[in-house]
Amino acid sequence: MIVKHSFQGLKNKYKNIVVGLGNFDGVHVGHQKLTKKVVSEARKIAGTAVIFTFNPHPLSVLDPQNDPPKLLTQQSKEELMGRLGIDVVLSIPFDIEFAKITPKEFIEKVLYQEMAVREVVVGYNFSFGSRGEGNVETLRQYASRYNYTLHVIPPVTINKRVVSSTVIRKMIMDGDVETAGRFLGYAPFIKGIVVTGDKRGSTIGFPTANIDLDDKILTPANGVYSVHVDVGDDIYLGVANIGTKPTFNNNEVKRNLEVHLLDFNGDLYGQQITVKFLRRLRREQKFNSVNELVAQIQRDIQMSLSDWKGVRNSSKLLEEYC
Repeated sequence: MIVKHSFQGLKNKYKNIVVGLGNFDGVHVGHQKLTKKVVSEARKIAGTAVIFTFNPHPLSVLDPQNDPPKLLTQQSKEELMGRLGIDVVLSIPFDIEFAKITPKEFIEKVLYQEMAVREVVVGYNFSFGSRGEGNVETLRQYASRYNYTLHVIPPVTINKRVVSSTVIRKMIMDGDVETAGRFLGYAPFIKGIVVTGDKRGSTIGFPTANIDLDDKILTPANGVYSVHVDVGDDIYLGVANIGTKPTFNNNEVKRNLEVHLLDFNGDLYGQQITVKFLRRLRREQKFNSVNELVAQIQRDIQMSLSDWKGVRNSSKLLEEYC
């Protein structure tokens, strides 16, 4: 999979382009259905499966105060697209000038003149162009003139609820990572470099790996979670805490992520790990003593052991849900 930051002259580099348009925050099961359609249509015509998206998200430029934290980093989004079979991800810089392009100009100058797309795949509620004035009907109106076939993906539902990034964000903010995982098609995760913490976990018998949180990426609600942790090619069961460690810090306001890995011995400082949230075990709480905290951590570990059965990595989960 190749990542490009310009669409200019793409028709001269790739033949029979089938393009999926959208923001794809989260690459959830709805996005995955759209992406699989792009790939399958491209394979039928010996073409190129392309995803056209923006970085940064248009809202961060047009309405930054209402731009929500993202479900994935741009890198993680691109990696998931690659796993789904996409050949090229167009990660196009978005700015005020680009926002002025009308829907017709986007179709004519970008999709037709620069990319010569053969097929276009969008979601049922897709909008584009200046002020979001373009929609599915706009794309359908110009399809014959600019020689492309349009495919519209209907809403994807789970338990009668339409899958959307907005719905998934609410689940994660509420700590319901288990349901969010079903809507995403993989366990919500945070990837980061292990940094030095206060090392208090080691003093009470539960050493932890600490990751600094990115304010631009959505973090689950404060609490204790059962997690799987990828360390290189290995996967470990763990218990993670997100919050301010109230038992030790009365005035702490900065949120932290710390993970205790079961059956792990070694030094993780400076290494990149991926923490996958399976389910929330309990809310974060303040204990009256260290002994009470230790007893509760032991109970948390016992609760999390059931999540070790059938451990699979994210690519397997993607294959299952696609």
